[in-house]
Amino acid sequence: MGREHQLRACNSAIPLGRPLPLPAMEPIIRKATSDDLARINEIYNDYIVDNHTSFDTDPWTLSERREWFTKYQEDDVGRYQVLVLQAGGRVVGFASSSPFRPKAAYDTSVETTIVLEQAATGQGHGQPLMEALVGQLAASGVHRAYALIALPNEPSIKLHARVGYQSVGTLDEVGHKLDQFHSVHIMELRF
Repeated sequence: MGREHQLRACNSAIPLGRPLPLPAMEPIIRKATSDDLARINEIYNDYIVDNHTSFDTDPWTLSERREWFTKYQEDDVGRYQVLVLQAGGRVVGFASSSPFRPKAAYDTSVETTIVLEQAATGQGHGQPLMEALVGQLAASGVHRAYALIALPNEPSIKLHARVGYQSVGTLDEVGHKLDQFHSVHIMELRF
């Protein structure tokens, strides 16, 4: 069989004008690097200006985000983590654990945060990202993790419950943003 005939035989199995199916790209969860900070900032800042779920009122600068990231690089115990989720070849969300309070007796407790770009919400990315963060925290000796969720935010409450957090209380109208008061629901994960 000549080369030309082999090519025709091979190509005859592919319908012309129809794209080949590509394998679905699985989301990738990995530790954040300094190269991710601009994207993390973009995702987070999208929730600041016209959304109550972050109590920040001014968008973060990249310089502020770099300073924030240093505590994760300096943590030799592993309690403070930043993970990113990539889907379709780009970062679409992140989850982090931060000091719960600045006093030393709180060192074994952390506050967790998860933020997905708004277009990526409701697609099943949140649970694997939170599960990955919780797995890292369990290995680091964290005793308690707390999620402070500005209300209303039922999807976040349900997400945290699916990964094992339990409701422990509500801070009534503790924040004021967008011309109204907002309560914060507290959820706790015990290790």
